[in-house]
Amino acid sequence: MEGRAVLLVNLGSPDSPSVTDVRRYLNQFLMDKYVIDLPYLLRRLIVSGFVLPHRPKQSAEAYASIWWPEGSPLKVLTGRLTEQLANKTHAVCVRYAMRYGSPSIEQELVNLASRVDVTEVLVIPLYPHYAMSTVKTCVVELERIVRDQEIRLPVYVHPVFYEDDAYIDALYKVAKPFLQASYDHLLFSYHGVPERHIRKDDPTGTYCLSSADCCQQNSAVHSTCYRAQVFKTTEAFVAKAGIEKNKYSVAFQSRLGKAKWLEPYTSKQLVSLADQGVKKLLVMCPAFVSDCLETLEEIAIQGEEIFKAAGGESLTLIPCLNDHDAWTDVLASWWQKSPAKLSRVKV
Repeated sequence: MEGRAVLLVNLGSPDSPSVTDVRRYLNQFLMDKYVIDLPYLLRRLIVSGFVLPHRPKQSAEAYASIWWPEGSPLKVLTGRLTEQLANKTHAVCVRYAMRYGSPSIEQELVNLASRVDVTEVLVIPLYPHYAMSTVKTCVVELERIVRDQEIRLPVYVHPVFYEDDAYIDALYKVAKPFLQASYDHLLFSYHGVPERHIRKDDPTGTYCLSSADCCQQNSAVHSTCYRAQVFKTTEAFVAKAGIEKNKYSVAFQSRLGKAKWLEPYTSKQLVSLADQGVKKLLVMCPAFVSDCLETLEEIAIQGEEIFKAAGGESLTLIPCLNDHDAWTDVLASWWQKSPAKLSRVKV
């Protein structure tokens, strides 16, 4: 695609594991109305009154436990992915941005739009599944930037890819060496979202979470249903890997606050699996394409402690796609997609 630049967008990370930087990052992240979807004054009260006084110190300690010499694992891995993609395409330019933190989407998009050799931009949100707190907020931010900065060149967004054959194949190639070793059970741990988010993203307002098997039925609602999409990813992966039904399960991690989130919760599932006699546990986190705090600390450190305390022997985290060749090949193939298969950002 002559003149096309690519902008990869990941969630974000603090600039350092210091309490100050973590507090700044959490404030930006949690004040997004698509993350904590409450009226502004109530959201401000919760974030400033209940989260920021104590959470930054706790989170800073967690970040410090997984921080690399080069910096944040999420940003380092996204940077490596960007470099490899640039080497595998003829894109005019390949850059990355973070929805929260730096480099910002606005900074990178404005820079790309100012280049005379760029005629259009393909934005690839690095989220396999649709959710208001990931894909929707990214698209809304792109629309704001295009409008406020008066960007006239076409900006396209790649759709979610939760059951894309190439994505599933890349997941399998990363996991295959771990699946070939001896293990008792494979746990798919997806990032959780509040149940109210699922209902808000339901265009009918009545379908999602209306029955125990709503995600297993065919419905157009699934195009914006995070829960249905993670089940599709799981089904496609286990079919590809040939994993028996009794040897895997699905759970949801990273709860925040007291609202009801998608269940079962990963922390409780780890205990349940150990109680059932699982000794050697594999965990993979397909909602993330890059290893980050939620995988390296929440699963590989906290999760292992929970599992072993409940009687398990070993918990092995299967890495995310990161900068694996199979994944960069997938992204390289997407770079060539026709605009007809993409969504143009509204001007």
